[in-house]
Amino acid sequence: MKGIKVFAIILIVAGILGLAYGGFTYTSRTRRANIGPIELAIAEKNTVNVPIWAGIGAIVVGGGMLFVGKKGRAS
Repeated sequence: MKGIKVFAIILIVAGILGLAYGGFTYTSRTRRANIGPIELAIAEKNTVNVPIWAGIGAIVVGGGMLFVGKKGRAS
């Protein structure tokens, strides 16, 4: 049961962060050409947008998991 509670909290936090920031950016480095001692590399910035429905859904599912976990223990 403890694993489900931890996963539910992670979902809630991820949903809140998704709503607060709206996405995240990461840099990918690719090697385009390697001619002798000269190496040509390119760093590209990529942005991943997190939809509002995904953030809200993560919060709802995480909250539901917490609620079901508490309800199941009380029985």
